[in-house]
Amino acid sequence: MKLQADGRKVRGEKRRAEIIEATLRVIERDGVAGVTHRTVATEAGVPTTSTTYHFSSLDDLLVATLISCARDMATEVYWMIDRARSRGSRGAEEVAGLLAEALGPRRGRTMAEYELYLLAARKPELRPAARRWLDVLTSMVRHDDEVAFRVFLAGIDGLLIQGLIDDEPPSADELRPVVDYLLKPR
Repeated sequence: MKLQADGRKVRGEKRRAEIIEATLRVIERDGVAGVTHRTVATEAGVPTTSTTYHFSSLDDLLVATLISCARDMATEVYWMIDRARSRGSRGAEEVAGLLAEALGPRRGRTMAEYELYLLAARKPELRPAARRWLDVLTSMVRHDDEVAFRVFLAGIDGLLIQGLIDDEPPSADELRPVVDYLLKPR
């Protein structure tokens, strides 16, 4: 009997993840305004009742999507930090590469994530989820100077926003000098 219950739980978690991924695809294509239980269900290839079962409100769905984005970013940043440390690097090359990837091949996903992030300015119930990625980054990165670290994070946000409105995404080589500057000890 326990195996059956575990199987249902695993299927439920898988379905929930599929719905979150579908939500991101809808946002990439149509923006947050395009997110409804019906559009997400269609994108995920599931009945609308499945989206409403797992996420009773759109806010629940958007919060779960923001948390998922934060978790994915945290994993990516963790491995980037690990690679930089293993090479004895301060991380400028790795950060520039991550930004170039976010603004190039993953541009639509980055735009969707920022749109969700900015939605939290209008919807207070989304703010804890939007702040989560900052909390995760702060906990992962050793820093002695809180102000310098906040300047670094603000600079990264600025580079991403500027890169999203550029006609051509910047390359890692173009981003590297700016990232180097942001990482300079103060």
